Amino acid sequence: MKMFLGGVWSDAKSSSEVKNPFDGSVVDTVPNATAEDVARAVETLTRGAAAMREMTPYARSQILERTAAMMRERLEDLAVTISREEGKILAEARVETSRAADVIALSAEEARRITGEMIPLDGTAGGKGKLGFTLRVPCGVVAAITPFNFPLNLVTHKVGPAIAGGNAVIVKPASDTPLSALKLAEILLECGLPPEAIACITGPGGEIGKAICTDNRIRKISFTGSYEVGDAICRMAGVKRVTMELGSNSPVVIMDDADLETAATAVCGSGYSNAGQVCISAQRILTHGRIVEDFLDALRPKVEALTTGDPLAAGTKMGPMVRQRDAERVEQWVNDAVAGGAKLVTGGKREGAMYQPTILADVDPRQRISCEELFGPAVAVT
Repeated sequence: MKMFLGGVWSDAKSSSEVKNPFDGSVVDTVPNATAEDVARAVETLTRGAAAMREMTPYARSQILERTAAMMRERLEDLAVTISREEGKILAEARVETSRAADVIALSAEEARRITGEMIPLDGTAGGKGKLGFTLRVPCGVVAAITPFNFPLNLVTHKVGPAIAGGNAVIVKPASDTPLSALKLAEILLECGLPPEAIACITGPGGEIGKAICTDNRIRKISFTGSYEVGDAICRMAGVKRVTMELGSNSPVVIMDDADLETAATAVCGSGYSNAGQVCISAQRILTHGRIVEDFLDALRPKVEALTTGDPLAAGTKMGPMVRQRDAERVEQWVNDAVAGGAKLVTGGKREGAMYQPTILADVDPRQRISCEELFGPAVAVT
């Protein structure tokens, strides 16, 4: 696919392959944008931001409503695209697509409800009979930098509200999963979004990200991803508004009066969805000592029943990780935990980018797999 910038679909001097994580086959190719491409895109978006500011909330909401409807019409195509470029099983990809359409529909509703606030001023000397008010106005050009794990839904979380608020948007999707974002841009344009109001830039993140973060014409950055990249963005961004979501390692706490079947079902559902590549996945399980063995007995058969394989196949319950090096990292963390005294209950084997659903028990809370975000299909029970 081509990238979209300057109001047109564009190529670049070089390109990158988008590969299926399951079998390594090439799904498509995308251009490798440069800093000059970013500058050209932002120049057009600056004009687009002025046009979006003048567009009525009703007109913005209509574009978004049509977009949500078209996403639902194309649900299967979008879901297959997600599955092929990211490795998510098709059932989960369909859920993601449906949720993404809902986000755009909700953004359409909110476009009509952007309000200010009235502030009474008579609480101070000289304020009698006076009041103040605020109005919410568009930022201008907004950058949306998105991760691989929800390549459609997390783009809509940024693009939908930005358009609803009357902004122009430059989207930088993850290098591994750019196709879903490009297809969303296609749909938005078909549904009436002005071409100068959106850009979708593809390619490696280093040069492009720096160009986005240091361009003073961009007034807000919305980023979802790792702490390390978030820190780098903040250091480069200067006086811009920045919104970030940087992951999680919150525990699941199971007390001795818990329904263990319910708890095991919840942990299995959360810990291995999208091969554990979810920022709110269950990873760190703190279990009351009296019932830990009973909990493991309830959890193990559920995890061992998770069939792995081709994410497009109907019987597959968990697909590969997005990159082989990520599966190798999970393998290393699990091996380190076992070497440090943890017990491997089930799983622990890797083939390419596919890592078996894994349970570790007796995990020292100071071990890396317990105190850092794993982002993979293993849970650490303590």
